[in-house]
Amino acid sequence: MTTWTRRDQRATAAVAVQFAVNGAFFASFLPRLPELRDKLDISTGAIGALLTVSSASGLLASLSVKRVVDRLGTQRTLLVGGVCIAVALVAVGQASSWPVALIALAAMAFFDVFVDVAMNMQGSWLSARRHRPMVNRLHGLWSLGSVIGGLVAGTLAESSLSLSAHLTGAAVVLVGLSTFVSTQLLPVDETHEDVGTDADTLARATSSSRLFVAGLTAVTLETAAISWAAFRISDDLGGSAAVAAVAYVAVVGGMTIGRFAGDHAAHHFGAGRLMRTSAWLAIAGLVAAGAFRIQPMTVAAFLVAGVGIATLVPRLYDLAARAGGGSAGGLGVLTAGIRLAALLAPAVIALIASASSVGLALALVGAVAGPAFLVTIRGAGA
Repeated sequence: MTTWTRRDQRATAAVAVQFAVNGAFFASFLPRLPELRDKLDISTGAIGALLTVSSASGLLASLSVKRVVDRLGTQRTLLVGGVCIAVALVAVGQASSWPVALIALAAMAFFDVFVDVAMNMQGSWLSARRHRPMVNRLHGLWSLGSVIGGLVAGTLAESSLSLSAHLTGAAVVLVGLSTFVSTQLLPVDETHEDVGTDADTLARATSSSRLFVAGLTAVTLETAAISWAAFRISDDLGGSAAVAAVAYVAVVGGMTIGRFAGDHAAHHFGAGRLMRTSAWLAIAGLVAAGAFRIQPMTVAAFLVAGVGIATLVPRLYDLAARAGGGSAGGLGVLTAGIRLAALLAPAVIALIASASSVGLALALVGAVAGPAFLVTIRGAGA
């Protein structure tokens, strides 16, 4: 472990801001999607198709992220990626036709991969320098930023501020923050061997195929809980909109609690034990949420699932960054699995739910994706 310096402190503060900002700005336009739909004069189904197709660009970005980050370095990648996302955000607000909106949304998804990988590499390096890790808390800040960004966007949607003006203003702030953050990060990319990582163990444990499958299964669990908790209450159990919202809050609240407490738990019990325990909690929570017929018990099960899901993806990001040493290769493979899950999981869950019930879909995801995740990460730093 290297000596902790003031430069490290500034870089830590900067990367923490980056995580929060990344979550906030991607949440900034989601509550205003109905306005974008109406502005483009398309259906709700069409706007969903736009989001799905545009997100596929993230898979393409995953194929080139290693070469780009290795060439530019994480510091410049974050700055260039942030500026490109800001430009795309303005284009979304200005779009008057669906092809323009599709290109802009695809650009956002594409450049987010580069920012995502670069900020996680910086976060992993800095976490490895500390006596107590901080990867989970960084992802907790991303979740908190998403909540804040969504609340701000929802408030602005109720005001007279236009979608175009809102997103343009958000883009200006994003460019300013990205510029500031990039000046405070670690200026020279490192390797985890420099900070005492057992590189041989990580290389054996986190092969490309394992990283890909682990990312795919972990995000499938996450998507099931976050996206379908409200539907489980409203469609299956006949609950009110208020109770359905409470189920969603239970998931994201559990995730936030789990992420802010995860580093403390990993320090005292070991990151591997925490990962396995978290996966079992996620499995139990999803299966129980799909089986319980009493609404309060279902909400409690979603809370358990949220706590379990919380630390899975942050730990995978850290393992991928370490497995790649100073390269973005491991993170590129991981993000490919994550982006594929974001594309496929909603469609698969919706298919099962429409054929049977949301509860069965959730239980099946927990019973299949959860054990698959555990088998995949066996020995992978866990």
